[in-house]
Amino acid sequence: MNTVLVVCIGNICRSPMAEALLAKSLPQMTVSSAGTGALIGHPADPIAQALMAERGLDLGYHRARQVTQAMCVEADLILTMDEGQRRHIENNYPLTRGRVFRLAETAKLNIPDPYRMGQEAFEHALQLIDAGVKTWAERIRQFK
Repeated sequence: MNTVLVVCIGNICRSPMAEALLAKSLPQMTVSSAGTGALIGHPADPIAQALMAERGLDLGYHRARQVTQAMCVEADLILTMDEGQRRHIENNYPLTRGRVFRLAETAKLNIPDPYRMGQEAFEHALQLIDAGVKTWAERIRQFK
C-alpha cells in the first residue's frame, strides 16, 4: 500500500486536515485529498488552517480539487468522512469497491461537516478525524 486518497464534499475542511495528519503519520506514503463537490481551486478553510498550524502543519499550499476516476484508480485506499461519500465513490467508480472506507469506520461514525459552523464544529470534526487517522495509520503500518 502506497497511496491514500481522503475524500469529503468541498475539499476545504475535513479532507485537507485528514490529509495533513495522515501524511505526517505515514511519511513513506503518498496522501492526497479531493471532494465529491469540491470548491475547486479554493484554499483550505481559515479555521482548518489555524487548527493545523497549532499542530505545526501548514495547509497554505492546499487548493480544493474534484475527485476523479484517475485519482480513485490510483489510490490503494480511499477514506471518506461519511457513508454517503463512501457510497458516492463506489457507485461512480465501481472498481474502487473493497478499497473505500469511512475514516471513522472502526468507531462506526460519520464525521460531520463543520463548513460555516464555527470553531467548535471544526474542533469536534478534528477530534474525530484525529482518532480515525491514528487508527488507520496503525493499521496501515501493520500491512507495510
